[in-house]
Amino acid sequence: YHASLGRDEPFAMRYALHVEVSLIRHAEAIPESAALSDPHRHLTAIGRDQARALGDRLRWHDCVPTHLWSSPLVRAIQTAELVASGLACGLPVEAVPALAPGEDARTLDARLAALPATAIVVVVGHEPSLSLLGSRLVTGPDLSALRHAQAARIVDGELRWRFACHADAPELPR
Repeated sequence: YHASLGRDEPFAMRYALHVEVSLIRHAEAIPESAALSDPHRHLTAIGRDQARALGDRLRWHDCVPTHLWSSPLVRAIQTAELVASGLACGLPVEAVPALAPGEDARTLDARLAALPATAIVVVVGHEPSLSLLGSRLVTGPDLSALRHAQAARIVDGELRWRFACHADAPELPR
């Protein structure tokens, strides 16, 4: 049982084990201000570069998604669109309200379970929701928080690697 998540369910959620999931935390965004509330924060120039670079690197590592889900917040949508451009996949970004901060991302469990085993899903969102989702997907230890513009690839219930936007190589799990 997974006590650190405060629930009494089995360690890893039930979903089609062959579904590949890449979790991506949005790239660098401008800070919240009195004039610009959190949902409307957009990517900085650095954040746009980070998102493009991450898409390029994911393409180099044979990421060919069948689904591209994003938080509906501006910075996440922009990250997802730029990652999709780098992937050259042509998929539309699907805004998923459950990925917004403060929402219950556990509703994604059923969406993942309903996908065919050949699905490859890219999920763009926020912390702590992404690492909590990742912790439900893996059969090992909790997934630690993702940094901005960092991806984690999960296949068959295992964390395969983490990848930062400008890294030369993926970080392999220890």
